[in-house]
Amino acid sequence: MTEAILYYSPSTASLVVHWLLIELDIAHRLELVDFDTRAQKSPEYLKLNPQGRVPTLVLDGQVLTESAAIAMHLADLYPQANLAPAPGTQARAAYYRWMCLCAYTLMPAYRGWFYPDEPAGPAHVELIQASSRAILEQAWQQVDAHLAASGPYLLGEQPSAADFVLTMLMRWSRNMPRPTDSWPALKAHAALMKARPAFQETYRREGISDWQ
Repeated sequence: MTEAILYYSPSTASLVVHWLLIELDIAHRLELVDFDTRAQKSPEYLKLNPQGRVPTLVLDGQVLTESAAIAMHLADLYPQANLAPAPGTQARAAYYRWMCLCAYTLMPAYRGWFYPDEPAGPAHVELIQASSRAILEQAWQQVDAHLAASGPYLLGEQPSAADFVLTMLMRWSRNMPRPTDSWPALKAHAALMKARPAFQETYRREGISDWQ
């Protein structure tokens, strides 16, 4: 495998891909996409990723986007790390469930919270934020109950790539009215994941110091 290239911006959805590249010891180099200068909307970057978002991972010449999809692909490429159950198993079905909850429920609700003017215009910002917050807190309550009953990880005793994505999304709540640390099982899960050396190394490389 040739050296991977990760187009990233610190503290964004690219964090989980960066973390997994380090966790799996995949040779890679970083290309900063500077959001301050809106580099993600530059013609050059849009040729690579027409959505104008991060992450973008170039792996063996293939351009990959969407953080959850990249996380699943990396887990499958490195089965020795045991970050994804075998296809066709009940555990694999559960793994898909939690990955899809992250991608289809949590991520869109976060977008509504952080960018409330996008779906309905400036006049409806408060309404969109309130709706997004309600969706997030309901989902976090469900995940917390699941972890309390069947944890410490989403699939039980063994962490999977879904836990990496979930941890990134828990971090996004840190400045919200009710952060995920206010749910005990979520807080315990986050502590386990944040204790992983690759998480700390990702923080170091991206210059992040919050939510330690």
